[in-house]
Amino acid sequence: MATDFPGVGQAELQARGAEWTAREIAQQPSVWPQVDRLVSEQRTQLDRFLQPLLTKSSLRVVMSGAGTSSFIGDCLVPALSVRLQRRVESIATTDLVSGPHLRLQGDAPTLLVSFARSGNSPESVAAVDLAERVVSDVHHLIITCNAEGELAKRAPRLRSAQLIVLPEATNDRSFAMTSSFTSMLLTAALAFGVMRSEAVSSVANAAAKVLQQASPVAQRLVAREFQRVVYLGSNELRGLASEAALKLLELTDGKVVALADSTLGFRHGPKTVIDEKTLVVVMVSNDAYTRAYDLDLLTELRRDKRAGAILALSARNEGLPEGDNVVYDGLREHGDFETAFAHILVAQSFALLQSLALGLTPDRPNAAGVVNRVVQGVIIHPWSE
Repeated sequence: MATDFPGVGQAELQARGAEWTAREIAQQPSVWPQVDRLVSEQRTQLDRFLQPLLTKSSLRVVMSGAGTSSFIGDCLVPALSVRLQRRVESIATTDLVSGPHLRLQGDAPTLLVSFARSGNSPESVAAVDLAERVVSDVHHLIITCNAEGELAKRAPRLRSAQLIVLPEATNDRSFAMTSSFTSMLLTAALAFGVMRSEAVSSVANAAAKVLQQASPVAQRLVAREFQRVVYLGSNELRGLASEAALKLLELTDGKVVALADSTLGFRHGPKTVIDEKTLVVVMVSNDAYTRAYDLDLLTELRRDKRAGAILALSARNEGLPEGDNVVYDGLREHGDFETAFAHILVAQSFALLQSLALGLTPDRPNAAGVVNRVVQGVIIHPWSE
């Protein structure tokens, strides 16, 4: 089923190797309600698995994935830590596998939440295996988009595991993860109660308008041929900034340098990256306290006049200085975790348009094969305690 992408015709997308990327970006608001229904259908068995674990005051919850999948945990940790009042951490599988003795605690009851589009990345599988070996009381929640992946196949053989396989549409066929990222993020948020089922429809409805709303601004900024793009966000949006930057790096094959930081952290050195060929994107918080810091930096950057352009993404108009602003409809009463789904749509669409402007094929932007849809070249070395 073809899905329209604003400003680019279907024939052009097909001819330029962008059909799948465009479809998977545009389909997200229609896929999220499917994810909501899936989690609702599995609610009883999820609660049966999670509730006994969450009663343990010493429980350690570790969110893990590689690349884009690792940023899911980064987005979740702030809100999930508050909700669970437990030790919640985000540790990339790439870090866990390279130093299991530094990342895993044998005597700490642990819930390892694994995120994986394909479930075939060597580090994803190795992280689960190492946790089984090292942690005496380990449990696994595996969230994947591929029923045929190695993680999905391994789940029934683990000591204690719950598997969630998302709808086939989320198993992105393009190189860059887009709908797989947001769908796995939403799945975990619903499973742990970070996001309510009732909020999914309002977020999806608002996000459905975002591409149309942001497309003219994105196309105008792409035409300015920026060489560097910086994404900034606070708390839940800090992890999202990292994913936004990675998406641009991937889809432009590294031809546009992308960075990410927190709003307050950016002044501490990284701000020196700004020049006239730099676009700075600030994802403005809905939280009144955090928003004050975001607006301070936004005002400062526009006053400095060193960046080529500064784009503010926000669900509210209040306090935004004059300039390039995209203000979403229907999300002003939502928390930052929920507005993240709109922010990332803007970042994904900008990355796609930038890729096309550079003459690349977004579905497979790296023609040299240096990077691949499922990582290659990784050797998992034997580890002894």
